[in-house]
Amino acid sequence: MATKHDYYELLGVGREADEKALKSAFRKAAMKWHPDRNPGDAGAEHKFKELNEAYDVLRDPQKRAAYDRFGHAAFENGGMGGGGRGGFGGGGFSDIFEDIFGDMMGGGRSRRAGGRERGADLRYNMEISLEEAFIGKTAQIHVPTSRSCEECDGTGAAPGSQPTTCPMCNGMGQVRAAQGFFSIQRTCPQCHGRGTVVSDPCKNCSGDGRIQEERSLSVNIPAGIEDGTRIRLASEGEAGLRGGPSGDLYIFVSITPHEFFQRDGADLYCRVPISMATAALGGQFDVGTLDGSQARVKVPEGTQNGKQFRLKGKGMPVLRETVVGDLYIQVAVETPQKLNKRQRELLQEFADISEAENSPQSTGFFNRMKDFFESFGE
Repeated sequence: MATKHDYYELLGVGREADEKALKSAFRKAAMKWHPDRNPGDAGAEHKFKELNEAYDVLRDPQKRAAYDRFGHAAFENGGMGGGGRGGFGGGGFSDIFEDIFGDMMGGGRSRRAGGRERGADLRYNMEISLEEAFIGKTAQIHVPTSRSCEECDGTGAAPGSQPTTCPMCNGMGQVRAAQGFFSIQRTCPQCHGRGTVVSDPCKNCSGDGRIQEERSLSVNIPAGIEDGTRIRLASEGEAGLRGGPSGDLYIFVSITPHEFFQRDGADLYCRVPISMATAALGGQFDVGTLDGSQARVKVPEGTQNGKQFRLKGKGMPVLRETVVGDLYIQVAVETPQKLNKRQRELLQEFADISEAENSPQSTGFFNRMKDFFESFGE
């Protein structure tokens, strides 16, 4: 008889793990070793069965207590019902089978009694400008989607007829395949998990219960919205099957880069070049803001490159609040280019009569560097 592995080690949890930790560990491991993801791999199938067995025991408080005390011997010779509640195809794994493998077996849709399925969620990517994010907007979007067929009321069956119970799964939507002591539960191949089949399909929708169309929707973009925000429109997604509920529509908002402003939360940043003369002698300039006004920035005498000036309340509004961010103006001192003869003479004259106090940063830097290398040489 093959040696059984420790249930806790199989799931990769400690003996103090709670129900949430057990379920999370089992979900992760089961997704990795599920036979549908490892077709033809006998080792993966065996591993999957072991995980199923371990989780079935540890999720039950009575079984877990017995296992903690007696180990695998607690379930030998019929102890605790040999796994209990109908074996591994009944109570343990099948209880959360749909929760874990619903996406893999049902295309991401929720199965409901009578073959009803929730419609798929849809995604729409919307690109807006920084100005639109500043003031907000109402946008009209066109979304290709599906709606319930009115002729058959979404059943997929021709008028006057109804879907019938699937003969293969007897309406369960799933079938089991026995493999020795174990049984594996799979989606019914005939009804694809719906539990019903349509023998006389509706001509308008070809038995699908839905028809394709393009819908126009109005979307409110609030002022202050940030890049990457997701807006959910409930029940505006794909129509459900067999009368099931519609999915949701998710609007993913992206903001295009601006020519002048960079955004950081509610604050805006703008880099403005100024002449060397303005930086040295002082001056002022006007800069446009997103609210449509002009703001004046005063440049004090001796302004250095990279200096920032804060314009309070000229940034972005905060979403659904009355708070407004600030606008930071960073000056970039521009070195003169393409000098004519007279300009060069004046600059040279200025350089000749300049003193250390005129350039304290560079003078101080080179003096410190000189002292460093002289002491280094000594």
